[in-house]
Amino acid sequence: MSLIPATILTGFLGSGKTTLLKRVLAEAHGQKIAVIENEFGEENIDSEILVSDTTEQIIQMSNGCICCSIREDLRTTLQDLAAKKRRGELDFDRVVIETTGVADPGPVAQTFFMDDEIAESYLLDSILTLVDAKHATGQLDDRQEARRQIGFADQIFVSKADLVSAPELEALMHRIRHMNPRAPQRAVHFGEVALSEVFDLRGFNLNTKLEIDPDFLKEDGHDHDHDHDHDAHCDHPSHAHADGHHHRHDDDVKSFVFRSERAFDPAKLEDFLGAIVNIYGPRMLRYKGVLHMQGTERKVIFQGVHQLMGSDLGPQWQEQEQRMSKMVFIGIDLPRDIFLQGMEQCLV
Repeated sequence: MSLIPATILTGFLGSGKTTLLKRVLAEAHGQKIAVIENEFGEENIDSEILVSDTTEQIIQMSNGCICCSIREDLRTTLQDLAAKKRRGELDFDRVVIETTGVADPGPVAQTFFMDDEIAESYLLDSILTLVDAKHATGQLDDRQEARRQIGFADQIFVSKADLVSAPELEALMHRIRHMNPRAPQRAVHFGEVALSEVFDLRGFNLNTKLEIDPDFLKEDGHDHDHDHDHDAHCDHPSHAHADGHHHRHDDDVKSFVFRSERAFDPAKLEDFLGAIVNIYGPRMLRYKGVLHMQGTERKVIFQGVHQLMGSDLGPQWQEQEQRMSKMVFIGIDLPRDIFLQGMEQCLV
Protein backbone atom coordinates (compact mmCIF):
# COMPACT_ATOMS: atom_id res chain seq x y z
CA MET A 1 0.00 0.00 0.00
CA SER A 2 1.39 3.42 -0.93
CA LEU A 3 2.04 5.95 1.83
CA ILE A 4 -0.95 7.97 3.00
CA PRO A 5 -0.25 11.73 2.72
CA ALA A 6 -0.86 13.66 5.96
CA THR A 7 -1.30 17.40 6.45
CA ILE A 8 -1.09 19.19 9.81
CA LEU A 9 -3.41 22.21 10.04
CA THR A 10 -2.47 24.60 12.82
CA GLY A 11 -3.02 28.19 13.87
CA PHE A 12 -3.96 30.14 16.97
CA LEU A 13 -7.50 30.18 18.37
CA GLY A 14 -9.92 31.87 15.96
CA SER A 15 -7.51 31.94 13.01
CA GLY A 16 -9.91 30.14 10.67
CA LYS A 17 -8.69 26.50 10.70
CA THR A 18 -12.20 25.06 10.74
CA THR A 19 -13.38 27.48 8.02
CA LEU A 20 -10.53 26.36 5.76
CA LEU A 21 -11.17 22.70 6.57
CA LYS A 22 -14.89 22.94 5.79
CA ARG A 23 -14.06 24.63 2.49
CA VAL A 24 -11.63 21.84 1.55
CA LEU A 25 -14.07 19.10 2.54
CA ALA A 26 -16.93 20.66 0.61
CA GLU A 27 -14.98 21.05 -2.63
CA ALA A 28 -15.67 18.55 -5.39
CA HIS A 29 -12.14 17.17 -5.61
CA GLY A 30 -13.10 13.49 -5.60
CA GLN A 31 -10.77 12.73 -2.69
CA LYS A 32 -11.82 11.10 0.55
CA ILE A 33 -10.18 12.79 3.49
CA ALA A 34 -9.82 11.47 7.02
CA VAL A 35 -9.91 14.37 9.46
CA ILE A 36 -8.32 13.96 12.89
CA GLU A 37 -9.37 16.53 15.45
CA ASN A 38 -7.51 16.62 18.71
CA GLU A 39 -10.24 18.52 20.49
CA PHE A 40 -13.37 17.24 18.87
CA GLY A 41 -16.50 18.85 20.27
CA GLU A 42 -14.85 22.17 21.09
CA GLU A 43 -14.15 22.87 17.45
CA ASN A 44 -16.81 20.76 15.81
CA ILE A 45 -16.34 20.88 12.03
CA ASP A 46 -20.04 21.18 11.42
CA SER A 47 -22.55 19.05 13.27
CA GLU A 48 -24.94 19.17 10.32
CA ILE A 49 -22.62 17.24 8.01
CA LEU A 50 -21.65 14.58 10.51
CA VAL A 51 -23.26 11.21 11.15
CA SER A 52 -22.08 10.06 14.54
CA ASP A 53 -20.85 6.61 15.45
CA THR A 54 -19.48 7.26 18.92
CA THR A 55 -18.59 3.63 19.70
CA GLU A 56 -15.89 3.71 17.03
CA GLN A 57 -14.74 7.28 17.79
CA ILE A 58 -14.89 7.64 14.03
CA ILE A 59 -17.58 9.75 12.46
CA GLN A 60 -18.70 9.33 8.87
CA MET A 61 -19.42 12.56 7.02
CA SER A 62 -21.95 12.96 4.26
CA ASN A 63 -19.35 13.51 1.50
CA GLY A 64 -17.57 10.22 2.16
CA CYS A 65 -14.95 11.75 4.43
CA ILE A 66 -14.43 10.55 7.95
CA CYS A 67 -13.64 12.35 11.16
CA CYS A 68 -11.87 10.98 14.24
CA SER A 69 -11.59 12.48 17.67
CA ILE A 70 -8.35 12.01 19.57
CA ARG A 71 -9.26 11.08 23.09
CA GLU A 72 -5.97 9.35 23.82
CA ASP A 73 -3.00 9.51 21.52
CA LEU A 74 -2.37 10.64 17.96
CA ARG A 75 -0.10 7.65 17.32
CA THR A 76 -2.83 5.17 18.30
CA THR A 77 -5.39 6.98 16.16
CA LEU A 78 -3.11 7.00 13.10
CA GLN A 79 -2.29 3.30 13.54
CA ASP A 80 -6.00 2.50 13.89
CA LEU A 81 -6.89 4.43 10.71
CA ALA A 82 -4.11 2.78 8.67
CA ALA A 83 -5.11 -0.70 9.89
CA LYS A 84 -8.76 -0.10 8.99
CA LYS A 85 -7.74 1.17 5.55
CA ARG A 86 -5.57 -1.94 4.95
CA ARG A 87 -8.45 -4.22 5.94
CA GLY A 88 -10.83 -2.35 3.65
CA GLU A 89 -13.01 -1.18 6.54
CA LEU A 90 -12.37 2.50 5.81
CA ASP A 91 -11.79 4.19 2.48
CA PHE A 92 -9.81 7.45 2.46
CA ASP A 93 -7.03 9.00 0.37
CA ARG A 94 -5.32 11.33 2.83
CA VAL A 95 -5.34 12.58 6.42
CA VAL A 96 -5.71 16.12 7.77
CA ILE A 97 -4.87 16.67 11.45
CA GLU A 98 -6.42 19.80 12.91
CA THR A 99 -4.56 20.80 16.06
CA THR A 100 -5.96 22.81 18.94
CA GLY A 101 -5.45 26.56 18.76
CA VAL A 102 -2.78 26.53 21.44
CA ALA A 103 -0.93 23.42 20.24
CA ASP A 104 2.77 23.24 19.46
CA PRO A 105 2.92 21.45 16.06
CA GLY A 106 6.37 20.00 16.87
CA PRO A 107 5.31 16.84 18.73
CA VAL A 108 2.59 16.21 16.11
CA ALA A 109 5.19 16.37 13.31
CA GLN A 110 7.63 14.21 15.26
CA THR A 111 5.05 11.41 15.51
CA PHE A 112 5.60 10.73 11.79
CA PHE A 113 9.33 10.18 12.22
CA MET A 114 9.70 8.58 15.65
CA ASP A 115 7.35 5.64 15.22
CA ASP A 116 8.33 3.01 12.64
CA GLU A 117 4.77 1.81 12.10
CA ILE A 118 3.55 5.36 11.43
CA ALA A 119 6.54 6.09 9.15
CA GLU A 120 5.75 2.95 7.12
CA SER A 121 2.12 4.00 6.62
CA TYR A 122 2.19 7.81 6.26
CA LEU A 123 4.05 10.57 4.45
CA LEU A 124 3.97 13.89 6.31
CA ASP A 125 3.22 16.27 3.44
CA SER A 126 3.27 19.68 5.14
CA ILE A 127 2.33 21.89 8.07
CA LEU A 128 -0.18 24.62 7.18
CA THR A 129 -0.47 27.55 9.57
CA LEU A 130 -3.33 30.05 9.65
CA VAL A 131 -2.70 33.52 11.07
CA ASP A 132 -5.50 35.89 12.11
CA ALA A 133 -4.51 39.30 10.67
CA LYS A 134 -6.77 41.18 13.10
CA HIS A 135 -5.32 39.68 16.29
CA ALA A 136 -1.96 38.22 15.22
CA THR A 137 0.25 41.08 16.42
CA GLY A 138 -0.94 40.74 20.00
CA GLN A 139 -0.86 36.94 19.82
CA LEU A 140 2.70 36.92 18.48
CA ASP A 141 3.79 39.40 21.15
CA ASP A 142 2.24 37.44 24.01
CA ARG A 143 2.00 33.77 23.09
CA GLN A 144 4.92 31.53 22.23
CA GLU A 145 2.55 28.91 20.77
CA ALA A 146 1.57 31.40 18.06
CA ARG A 147 5.23 32.08 17.25
CA ARG A 148 6.04 28.36 17.19
CA GLN A 149 3.15 27.69 14.79
CA ILE A 150 4.72 30.15 12.33
CA GLY A 151 8.20 28.73 12.85
CA PHE A 152 7.06 25.23 11.91
CA ALA A 153 5.00 26.20 8.86
CA ASP A 154 5.56 25.05 5.29
CA GLN A 155 2.73 27.30 4.04
CA ILE A 156 1.14 30.28 5.82
CA PHE A 157 -2.37 31.60 5.18
CA VAL A 158 -3.25 35.01 6.63
CA SER A 159 -6.99 35.19 7.36
CA LYS A 160 -9.23 38.22 8.13
CA ALA A 161 -6.95 40.46 6.06
CA ASP A 162 -10.00 42.54 5.10
CA LEU A 163 -10.33 43.64 8.74
CA VAL A 164 -6.97 45.48 8.81
CA SER A 165 -5.43 48.29 6.76
CA ALA A 166 -2.98 47.59 3.93
CA PRO A 167 0.01 48.96 5.96
CA GLU A 168 -0.96 46.80 8.95
CA LEU A 169 -1.19 43.71 6.74
CA GLU A 170 2.17 44.44 5.12
CA ALA A 171 3.80 44.97 8.53
CA LEU A 172 2.43 41.63 9.76
CA MET A 173 3.55 39.71 6.66
CA HIS A 174 6.95 41.40 6.88
CA ARG A 175 7.26 40.24 10.49
CA ILE A 176 6.25 36.68 9.59
CA ARG A 177 8.80 36.62 6.76
CA HIS A 178 11.60 37.29 9.23
CA MET A 179 10.36 34.56 11.56
CA ASN A 180 10.08 31.95 8.79
CA PRO A 181 11.58 32.85 5.39
CA ARG A 182 11.08 29.39 3.91
CA ALA A 183 7.25 29.32 4.07
CA PRO A 184 5.27 31.09 1.32
CA GLN A 185 2.47 33.22 2.75
CA ARG A 186 -0.69 34.70 1.27
CA ALA A 187 -3.85 36.39 2.45
CA VAL A 188 -6.99 34.25 2.17
CA HIS A 189 -10.67 35.18 2.34
CA PHE A 190 -12.97 32.80 4.25
CA GLY A 191 -10.78 29.80 3.54
CA GLU A 192 -10.96 30.23 -0.24
CA VAL A 193 -7.72 28.47 -1.14
CA ALA A 194 -6.86 26.38 -4.18
CA LEU A 195 -6.30 22.72 -3.28
CA SER A 196 -2.89 22.93 -4.96
CA GLU A 197 -1.86 25.25 -2.10
CA VAL A 198 -3.14 22.84 0.56
CA PHE A 199 -2.26 19.31 -0.57
CA ASP A 200 0.79 17.65 -2.12
CA LEU A 201 3.10 20.53 -1.16
CA ARG A 202 5.87 18.06 -0.23
CA GLY A 203 7.08 20.45 2.45
CA PHE A 204 8.70 17.53 4.27
CA ASN A 205 9.62 15.49 1.20
CA LEU A 206 13.35 15.83 0.64
CA ASN A 207 13.56 14.92 -3.01
CA THR A 208 10.71 17.02 -4.35
CA LYS A 209 11.22 20.39 -2.72
CA LEU A 210 14.97 20.68 -3.11
CA GLU A 211 15.67 24.37 -3.12
CA ILE A 212 15.10 26.85 -0.36
CA ASP A 213 13.50 29.99 -1.85
CA PRO A 214 16.46 31.63 -3.64
CA ASP A 215 15.05 35.10 -2.89
CA PHE A 216 14.60 34.74 0.83
CA LEU A 217 17.56 37.00 1.58
CA LYS A 218 16.18 39.70 -0.68
CA GLU A 219 14.11 42.14 1.28
CA ASP A 220 12.02 44.85 -0.36
CA GLY A 221 14.26 45.10 -3.41
CA HIS A 222 17.51 45.11 -1.42
CA ASP A 223 19.75 42.14 -2.09
CA HIS A 224 21.58 40.88 0.99
CA ASP A 225 24.94 39.44 0.01
CA HIS A 226 25.87 38.73 3.61
CA ASP A 227 24.21 36.81 6.40
CA HIS A 228 22.33 39.62 8.11
CA ASP A 229 20.27 38.93 11.20
CA HIS A 230 17.09 40.97 11.41
CA ASP A 231 16.09 41.99 14.88
CA ALA A 232 14.09 44.62 16.67
CA HIS A 233 17.02 47.03 16.89
CA CYS A 234 18.12 46.76 13.29
CA ASP A 235 17.97 50.13 11.52
CA HIS A 236 17.84 48.58 8.06
CA PRO A 237 15.68 50.95 5.97
CA SER A 238 13.44 48.08 4.83
CA HIS A 239 12.41 47.57 8.44
CA ALA A 240 10.42 50.77 8.60
CA HIS A 241 6.73 50.00 8.40
CA ALA A 242 4.59 51.61 5.76
CA ASP A 243 3.55 54.18 8.37
CA GLY A 244 7.19 55.06 9.07
CA HIS A 245 7.54 53.22 12.38
CA HIS A 246 10.11 50.55 13.06
CA HIS A 247 9.38 47.16 14.58
CA ARG A 248 8.80 47.39 18.32
CA HIS A 249 8.82 43.64 18.87
CA ASP A 250 11.73 41.27 19.30
CA ASP A 251 10.36 37.84 18.48
CA ASP A 252 12.04 34.88 20.12
CA VAL A 253 11.33 32.84 16.98
CA LYS A 254 13.92 34.00 14.46
CA SER A 255 15.60 32.68 11.35
CA PHE A 256 19.09 33.00 9.97
CA VAL A 257 20.91 31.57 6.99
CA PHE A 258 24.34 30.06 6.46
CA ARG A 259 25.80 30.23 2.95
CA SER A 260 29.19 29.15 1.62
CA GLU A 261 30.79 28.18 -1.68
CA ARG A 262 33.32 25.95 0.09
CA ALA A 263 32.52 22.27 0.52
CA PHE A 264 31.67 20.75 3.91
CA ASP A 265 33.75 18.04 5.54
CA PRO A 266 31.02 15.41 6.14
CA ALA A 267 32.48 14.04 9.39
CA LYS A 268 33.00 17.50 10.91
CA LEU A 269 29.51 18.63 9.92
CA GLU A 270 27.90 15.50 11.35
CA ASP A 271 29.74 15.99 14.67
CA PHE A 272 28.81 19.68 14.89
CA LEU A 273 25.14 19.20 14.01
CA GLY A 274 24.90 16.30 16.45
CA ALA A 275 26.33 18.52 19.19
CA ILE A 276 24.05 21.52 18.60
CA VAL A 277 20.96 19.33 18.27
CA ASN A 278 21.88 17.70 21.56
CA ILE A 279 22.00 21.11 23.27
CA TYR A 280 19.49 23.24 21.38
CA GLY A 281 17.21 20.60 19.79
CA PRO A 282 14.01 21.53 21.67
CA ARG A 283 14.43 25.15 20.50
CA MET A 284 15.25 24.24 16.87
CA LEU A 285 11.85 24.33 15.16
CA ARG A 286 12.85 23.71 11.54
CA TYR A 287 16.18 23.62 9.75
CA LYS A 288 16.74 22.75 6.14
CA GLY A 289 19.49 23.08 3.57
CA VAL A 290 20.96 22.16 0.22
CA LEU A 291 24.60 21.33 0.95
CA HIS A 292 27.81 21.10 -1.07
CA MET A 293 29.69 18.15 0.46
CA GLN A 294 33.21 16.93 -0.20
CA GLY A 295 33.29 13.50 -1.82
CA THR A 296 30.02 13.59 -3.75
CA GLU A 297 28.96 15.09 -7.07
CA ARG A 298 25.38 15.27 -5.86
CA LYS A 299 23.58 17.83 -3.73
CA VAL A 300 22.95 16.73 -0.16
CA ILE A 301 19.50 17.69 1.11
CA PHE A 302 19.41 18.12 4.86
CA GLN A 303 16.56 18.92 7.22
CA GLY A 304 15.33 18.50 10.74
CA VAL A 305 12.62 19.15 13.30
CA HIS A 306 13.76 19.56 16.91
CA GLN A 307 16.19 16.69 17.67
CA LEU A 308 15.22 14.68 14.58
CA MET A 309 17.36 15.26 11.51
CA GLY A 310 18.19 13.45 8.32
CA SER A 311 19.87 13.86 4.95
CA ASP A 312 19.31 12.52 1.47
CA LEU A 313 21.17 12.67 -1.83
CA GLY A 314 19.60 15.04 -4.35
CA PRO A 315 20.38 15.50 -8.05
CA GLN A 316 23.86 16.04 -9.45
CA TRP A 317 25.38 19.48 -9.52
CA GLN A 318 25.15 20.77 -13.08
CA GLU A 319 28.34 21.61 -14.97
CA GLN A 320 27.71 25.37 -15.06
CA GLU A 321 26.03 25.51 -11.65
CA GLN A 322 27.62 27.38 -8.76
CA ARG A 323 28.16 24.85 -5.97
CA MET A 324 26.93 26.53 -2.84
CA SER A 325 25.61 25.38 0.53
CA LYS A 326 22.52 27.16 1.84
CA MET A 327 21.05 26.29 5.22
CA VAL A 328 18.20 28.05 7.02
CA PHE A 329 17.67 27.68 10.78
CA ILE A 330 14.36 28.64 12.41
CA GLY A 331 14.18 28.47 16.17
CA ILE A 332 13.63 30.03 19.58
CA ASP A 333 16.44 32.25 20.83
CA LEU A 334 19.12 30.26 18.98
CA PRO A 335 22.69 31.58 19.39
CA ARG A 336 23.25 32.72 15.81
CA ASP A 337 27.01 33.30 16.16
CA ILE A 338 27.65 29.84 17.62
CA PHE A 339 25.71 28.20 14.78
CA LEU A 340 27.33 30.22 11.97
CA GLN A 341 30.87 29.99 13.33
CA GLY A 342 30.43 26.26 13.97
CA MET A 343 29.20 25.69 10.40
CA GLU A 344 32.16 27.72 9.09
CA GLN A 345 34.58 25.46 10.99
CA CYS A 346 33.09 22.38 9.29
CA LEU A 347 34.14 23.59 5.82
CA VAL A 348 37.06 21.96 3.99
